[in-house]
Amino acid sequence: MTNNLTPPSVARTAAPLALWLALLAAAGAFALTMGTRQTMGLFLSALNTSTGLGIGSISLAFAFGQLWWGLTQPFAGAVADRIGAGRVILLGVALVALGTFITPYMTSTAGLIFAIGVLAAGGAGMAGPSVLMAATARLVPVSQRGLASGVVNAGGSFGQFVMAPIAISLIAAVGWAGAMQWLGVLVLLALPAAWVLKGNSNALAAQAAAASGQKALTAREAIAQALATPSYRYLALGFLVCGFHVAFLATHLPGVIAACGLAPEVGGWALAVIGLFNIVGSLTMGWAVGRWRMKSLLSLLYATRGVAVLVFLLAPKTPAVVLVFAAVMGVTFLSTVPPTAGLVAKMFGTANMAMLFGVVMLSHQVGGFLGAYLGGSVFQATGSYDWVWYIDIVLALGAALVHLPIREAPLARPAAAA
Repeated sequence: MTNNLTPPSVARTAAPLALWLALLAAAGAFALTMGTRQTMGLFLSALNTSTGLGIGSISLAFAFGQLWWGLTQPFAGAVADRIGAGRVILLGVALVALGTFITPYMTSTAGLIFAIGVLAAGGAGMAGPSVLMAATARLVPVSQRGLASGVVNAGGSFGQFVMAPIAISLIAAVGWAGAMQWLGVLVLLALPAAWVLKGNSNALAAQAAAASGQKALTAREAIAQALATPSYRYLALGFLVCGFHVAFLATHLPGVIAACGLAPEVGGWALAVIGLFNIVGSLTMGWAVGRWRMKSLLSLLYATRGVAVLVFLLAPKTPAVVLVFAAVMGVTFLSTVPPTAGLVAKMFGTANMAMLFGVVMLSHQVGGFLGAYLGGSVFQATGSYDWVWYIDIVLALGAALVHLPIREAPLARPAAAA
């Protein structure tokens, strides 16, 4: 039996069942919030037909959602670090459900931005990777953090794999509006995770700092230190490219496939294949973190994306080619998250991690805004997605290079006052 001063990480390490329950809760919450968000591209054409707003205007709502999802994460992370992850997750899940449920009632661009971009995306940010991964990082030993982040990340991938076919089936059974509302209801299954993941990392960090004679940094001091660190800035810049790529695929891959003259079902299965293979990529990357340099793993992932997109552009567009491309994209899709989160934790520790990883996620979502918005705007202007693919290739190769100068080492912290 542990006393009240025993750090949660130590207590949970001695209880594997409790540890795995926390990981499954975080992975399950991420599966439902991410799975719902990643299937929204399946509704883009129906929203356009129903509202008559045009692909460009609807893409703006999706793009704003990408940006807002990122904007909420540093603030949600800072709040979770202090008052506990459970309360933040509870509110986030409720907002995702509400925003998704009311979307079919929105008939204007402003209404879609509010439902998709503010409520659903903001809620998904509050119950998103920065809060979920920080909540699990404080519960596991340092040696297992990579695997833990891989498990949580795989949950998001599993959600996409499962939710895409569910969305397709619901659309066929009850229409696009009813399908979207049922997805909103399904998100509420993530509510129990709020209880399992309750607690905050700052209390543990304060105990650890006192024991080591180091000063516990305030949120403002932690942000200032991070932004003054070149390696942190390189990491954020690379993650911006990841956001561009992921948001473009999630929002416009069904449109890309339709433009190739293939059946809509191919688009749905392509999203599902991305989710399925991202489970493999996330778990593999979680295992690889700690065995190889994380910056090298990230460079490899981004370079693989760029080469895969180039091959896809040159290949004939058949269902088989699309699904193979989706599989390759799936392996690299969100497998960037474990090494990125791992680098943040390695450089700065778990204190303020939700906030610091949230800032990196904000950079990711600035890229997401550009990927979602430019995809629709370029297609509306040219009738093709080719120029977006060209931009994506250049950005992927640039991201592969920008990770090389990152230094993988803990930053020195000031000593505590005597």
